[in-house]
Amino acid sequence: MANERPPTIAPAAARHWELVAPARSPWLHEEVGRRMEDRLQWIRLEPKAWADWEPVRGGLAAHALLERRYPRADCFVHESRAHQAQAALDQLSRPWWRRWSGPSVHYGRIPDGAAQMLWANMALHMAADPQALLAVWHRALAVDGFLMFSCLGPDTVRELRAMYRALGWPPPAHDFTDMHDWGDMLVQAGFAEPVMDMERITLTWETPQRLIEELRELGANLHFARFPGLRGRGWRGRLERELGQTLSDADGRLALTFEIIYGHALKPRPKVRMSSKSAVSLEDMRAMLQADKRPGE
Repeated sequence: MANERPPTIAPAAARHWELVAPARSPWLHEEVGRRMEDRLQWIRLEPKAWADWEPVRGGLAAHALLERRYPRADCFVHESRAHQAQAALDQLSRPWWRRWSGPSVHYGRIPDGAAQMLWANMALHMAADPQALLAVWHRALAVDGFLMFSCLGPDTVRELRAMYRALGWPPPAHDFTDMHDWGDMLVQAGFAEPVMDMERITLTWETPQRLIEELRELGANLHFARFPGLRGRGWRGRLERELGQTLSDADGRLALTFEIIYGHALKPRPKVRMSSKSAVSLEDMRAMLQADKRPGE
């Protein structure tokens, strides 16, 4: 159900992944970020300030594309973990002359209502509590601002899932949420006019060893029914043999499907029905008053 936490994600596994995730952008994340950035050409609003949610994993090259698209906009950079926050500081630092003459870059927590766009590339499918994360994004956005996000969909590594089932092994990955359920959760979180889209990308590798290495860079298996402990060299050897026999395409390369979901949604003006017992938050009142101002006032 859209109002429940993902049923196959173990929260402890998700917290552990946050701590050990490599402080670099996988190739697939960069490619998805490039494709999502290209979709911004259809959006008229040019934000005065935008926020990049965990760009070290989500794509540093994509961050650079966004800076070029919005050269006059201030930027907020949020990283959840210290080692990734330091990597963001090291890799996104601007030359001194740009710090003096260009827009501001702020590192750390995004103030409520500070961004007209929040960019979150390839993060949502690893969240143990996605509703809570969507609520954080909603608070960070200004009224009439918009969210741009991407994540993995349920057809991701379907070939690997089938192979594991045939061998009687536990699932190789947790289940990924369908785009229609993401749309429902966006509405529940207070967003409006969600637009969801998806595409499938097939990646290929020359060897099982390289396939395993890249899957580890992309993420971790957060399924509560995953293998409970370490496996030995014998199991690793069998895994590589099975991959080579099962996943080979016509050219002899190992192929896996990745379903990519793209989402876009607006933060609408609060709608409050007043009565003798109604209470309006200060943030909502400010948003309503700001929306009522005419140009030049």
